[in-house]
Amino acid sequence: MRKELKEKIKINLYYLKRIFHYFKPYLWRIILSLFSMAVVGACTAYIAYLVQPVLDKIFIQKDKEALMWIPFQIVGVFLIKGMFQLSQSYLMQSSGLKVLESLRNDLYQKMISLPLEFFEQKRVGMLMSRMISDVELIRNSIPEVVSLLRHLFTMIGLVGVAFYRDPYLASWAMVVLPFAFFPVVQFGKKLRKLGRRNQEKIADISSLLQERFSGISVIKAFCAEEKEIEKFKKENKKLIKLGLKGVFYSALSSPIMELIGAVGIGVVVWYGGNQVIMGKSTPGTFFSFITALMMLYEPFKKMNRSNMKIQRALAGAERVFEILDSSNIKEEKEGSLEIKPPFKKLEFRDVSFKYPETNEFALKHINLTIYAGEKVAIVGPSGSGKTTLVHLIPRFYIPQKGEILLNGKDLCSYTLKSLRNFVGIVSQDTILFNATVKENILYGLNNKNIDQQKLESICKAAHAHSFIKKLPKGYDTLIGERGVKLSGGEKQRLSIARTLLKDPPLLILDEATSSLDSESEEIVHKALLNLMKNRTCIIIAHRLSTVLSADRIVVMYKGEIIDIGKHQELLQRCALYKRLYELQFEEKNKITEREGFEPPEDR
Repeated sequence: MRKELKEKIKINLYYLKRIFHYFKPYLWRIILSLFSMAVVGACTAYIAYLVQPVLDKIFIQKDKEALMWIPFQIVGVFLIKGMFQLSQSYLMQSSGLKVLESLRNDLYQKMISLPLEFFEQKRVGMLMSRMISDVELIRNSIPEVVSLLRHLFTMIGLVGVAFYRDPYLASWAMVVLPFAFFPVVQFGKKLRKLGRRNQEKIADISSLLQERFSGISVIKAFCAEEKEIEKFKKENKKLIKLGLKGVFYSALSSPIMELIGAVGIGVVVWYGGNQVIMGKSTPGTFFSFITALMMLYEPFKKMNRSNMKIQRALAGAERVFEILDSSNIKEEKEGSLEIKPPFKKLEFRDVSFKYPETNEFALKHINLTIYAGEKVAIVGPSGSGKTTLVHLIPRFYIPQKGEILLNGKDLCSYTLKSLRNFVGIVSQDTILFNATVKENILYGLNNKNIDQQKLESICKAAHAHSFIKKLPKGYDTLIGERGVKLSGGEKQRLSIARTLLKDPPLLILDEATSSLDSESEEIVHKALLNLMKNRTCIIIAHRLSTVLSADRIVVMYKGEIIDIGKHQELLQRCALYKRLYELQFEEKNKITEREGFEPPEDR
């Protein structure tokens, strides 16, 4: 039990130390706040001290001179207390907000630098909860620690007044005080545990909301509103249940402390009343003492509230520093070499890869060389590893076995920035941001200025300029979250324009037209032909003309390359390719012959 307690104290001290690291730049603010806090504590104690001269000198002795100066003292003490209380509160709260800014910046910087597999294993709602709710809890930690010290100083001052007025009576009153620590310790533990569970449940709800709002069209298409409402109610009820437990323990601590305090005050009233009746003490002395004692339990209750907030902050700190400090959560590693054009050669040497927490390899013993200027198509049934293979090139994933060489050097030797600028990707899942058309096209150029003429030239090559000009504000039109205000073909053309502007030597097309209708597909295909000019291209094939005109076709099945060759060669010797051709492309050939349409040549 003692070992477990030591371990808990050690963990708490670690988190407080990590939190204090963020408050360190504002040390002078904290020191000034501590000074202000000491003044507030002294003023509170002096208010209790003034009760004796008020009663004895003014109301009993009827001293006119005391009547002249004591009221001014009372006003002065409250004025000084108010000024320093304002100073202490502002200094600590402003420091907390600055820390909130720094923590969120560091957490976002860490998250955005983590590998893709981290985001595939974590829920978006959980990450959002840590960025917003958990960090907000931490902001209150050091201010509450300082507040705890303020109440402690106030208590010390009031205890001093109590002992000054009647040491014997104060000693008896202090006997009760240790019992008041019971709710502070016990309820603090409960609230720490509940705080952790509460934050986890908030993350669950954030994930649920993010998924449902993103897929609202599916919910409406399947008339699943009632089902989703019930699901949300169920999760929300769990959150409220945890909240009610927290409210109960938080509310219960106050009456328990008051009851303990009442016992102490009851004893004091009985004994002190006897002393006054017997003439051994004055009413002023007694009421000064009793005021100090009653005021003493108020900061003790506030200490309890501060402790509860600190426990919640430590629960938030556990979740935030799990990401910032964990040795298991590592940022993407990179080399020091800068890769620059031209593209010469890409080699896969016996590469095998499996996703985290899976036993089966998604790619097995991949050996493939792609030369400058080649257009290589990759085909295979769904789940054969086509997309996984191309995602290894920009190092979205790291293979467990083998090596990948680009221009003769291992991918790991290059900086991530230069490598990913070297590679352009256009996929079927087009990602656009809630910004203007222009901002989306210029995304990734690190604020480099591009003149309007060049921008329009790029968009014309991407067959995007004509529809952009028809938008309400042209290139300055906001396109909504994920480009919701645009059609699939329009979004894809913006993606192509973005890649054209990037001008990568190596281009990856991951089924870039698979989700489009026939008319949009034809326009996007023309834009892709412009994008593919004078570049080495890896194409996860969807369109017949692309496959037929490729320099080589790579056939994959269950994570392995089973054949490589030209179209006619593969038809003769590869049964899987022949079957794919018959299933996917033979019907298109019949339509083309019937309509007399010749697919555009690859240029």
